[in-house]
Amino acid sequence: MIEVLMVFMGILLTGLAGYSLKSLTVSGALAAIITGLAVYLGFGINGLVLLGVFFASSSLWSKYKSSAKNSIEEKLAKGATRDWRQVFANGGAAGFFSIVHYYHPDFIWLIGFVVCLASANSDTWASEIGSLSRKHPIYIRTFKRIEKGTSGAISMLGSTAALAGSLLISIFSYWLFTISFRLAVLIFLFGYIGNVIDTIIGAFYQQVYVCKKCGIETEKKEHCQIVTTRIKGFPLVDNDMVNFLSGVLSAILAILVIQLTS
Repeated sequence: MIEVLMVFMGILLTGLAGYSLKSLTVSGALAAIITGLAVYLGFGINGLVLLGVFFASSSLWSKYKSSAKNSIEEKLAKGATRDWRQVFANGGAAGFFSIVHYYHPDFIWLIGFVVCLASANSDTWASEIGSLSRKHPIYIRTFKRIEKGTSGAISMLGSTAALAGSLLISIFSYWLFTISFRLAVLIFLFGYIGNVIDTIIGAFYQQVYVCKKCGIETEKKEHCQIVTTRIKGFPLVDNDMVNFLSGVLSAILAILVIQLTS
């Protein structure tokens, strides 16, 4: 009972710390607390440590050289301070797998949980570090260079960062959950595949708007204090939805491959 109370206080303080450091909004802090509780319910302290690795490393890179990313944020729907939608987009699926594991314990739910975090970490590192590349990224629909911050664009720096982000989660998973080396490699691969899926969905299906006042293409529904016009993409498919779908799809693929090859 004492351990549970201490863990609850730790999760609560972590959420408050995220808010005080401006990594989370009020709603984002609440969502982080809910996600943390779900993860503890399913995977205990080790699950919380892995979740903490994702949150701490992604927040660090979001803050790193933030002044150099100001111009890019004009194109993005949201900034570095995460709200509840961003938190659940990146950690909601991991929380879901945790709850399922609590009620129906099975190794496959652990794989789903870990791959979701590896995918989210891979994508966050790719976005935050890749935006610092000296060269403009290449848009996968045209294979031409495009402005930084465009969904569906890739760079060498961003792709390398994506590999490193997934690798970090796979290494900690190997250590925390004593999984086999083979499974750790699969987690690394599917974590990176999650980033690739994110890029593909972002390029072909994510909403993009244009500001009629300044002409900028952006993910924002309002810009220059006026409502923007959607020029491509599907309704409801914003950046948060793309992040959520890429994590879920990569986790499902990983579970299917492991089931078929075991």
